[in-house]
Amino acid sequence: MNTQEILNQLQPIIGFLGDHTYIKALLVLLLAFSLANLVSFLVTRLIGSIVKRTGTQLDDKIAGMLRVPLYWTFLLTGILLATTLVEPPEGLLKLISGMLLTSMIIIWSFFLGQVFRVFIKAISERAGKHSLLQPQTLPLFNNISLVVVLLFAIYLLFEIWNIDMTAWLASAGIVGIAVGFAAKDTLANLFAGVLILADSPYKIGDYIVLESTERGKVTHIGIRSTRILTRDDVEVTIPNSIMGNTRVVNESGGPHQKYRLRVPVGVAYDSDIDEVRNILTEIAQSEPQVCEHPEPRVRFRRFGPSSLDFELLCWVNEPEVRGRVLDLLNTAIFKAFQTHNVEIPYSKQDLYIKELPPGITSDK
Repeated sequence: MNTQEILNQLQPIIGFLGDHTYIKALLVLLLAFSLANLVSFLVTRLIGSIVKRTGTQLDDKIAGMLRVPLYWTFLLTGILLATTLVEPPEGLLKLISGMLLTSMIIIWSFFLGQVFRVFIKAISERAGKHSLLQPQTLPLFNNISLVVVLLFAIYLLFEIWNIDMTAWLASAGIVGIAVGFAAKDTLANLFAGVLILADSPYKIGDYIVLESTERGKVTHIGIRSTRILTRDDVEVTIPNSIMGNTRVVNESGGPHQKYRLRVPVGVAYDSDIDEVRNILTEIAQSEPQVCEHPEPRVRFRRFGPSSLDFELLCWVNEPEVRGRVLDLLNTAIFKAFQTHNVEIPYSKQDLYIKELPPGITSDK
């Protein structure tokens, strides 16, 4: 419906003023101002009270944001109708109409941008573990929604001002291709970062081991890169395109964060294996940093070349303390074996001389 059709429908209200154009325009402005305030009141009070009864806060926020664009839409429409009634020169009328419609587009664009942000945030808070939309990916999707709203607003502005978009679209296509080639690595990291955040192979605070043997605690998962802090307090930044195409061992993954320690121990063949089991079990149970559940276990693994090979299996609360607890256990095992006279064999060779060379006797 154009402005002239709206004015025709308003004739029963303003027709009694006859040819008093400026008075008609002033009356239209007053009607628009009154209608804008009425709609603002209805949205704030009536609709606001209705949406507050629902079980979600999403409609409350949208209703609260809707008041401003509706108010300015009715007011700017009234200004446009009043300007049309005054009948200024055609060029001036087109300029004023374009400016008023541009203002409406800008106001509604801000409203749509805010609605998208609230809507995306609400979905991310209820998303599952492997959902693409999560709190970590909010900046990406907020930017995407902003670009979509901006492009739609630009299209409407071009239509209002009668600007031919053909040349602009051709230029934008050429620029897009050039930017795509120039930023292919950045785009690869961007898409890989989105997939990592959605798939969640690791999270902040997890201890991971990369295929290139780097091991550390994940401190940041961004759109472009992932950062890990090694045990040497060195921060390593890895592009997400590499993280998405490499083997990652998550030591904090699984049903809990506990990490299993394996302590290999070799004893002499004449050792009492039951005693060895008891010693290793008592050492693990007496260490405060070893978890009680699952309980420590001792396994007799194999008959080695010069030793009976045992393995002490126990759990620690997090992978970060692995090295510290391993040092404590090894120290305690060595001292306990010395106390109980359990021999820890080491690699040795006996040399037997079958025959001495001529001219050499054994007493020399």
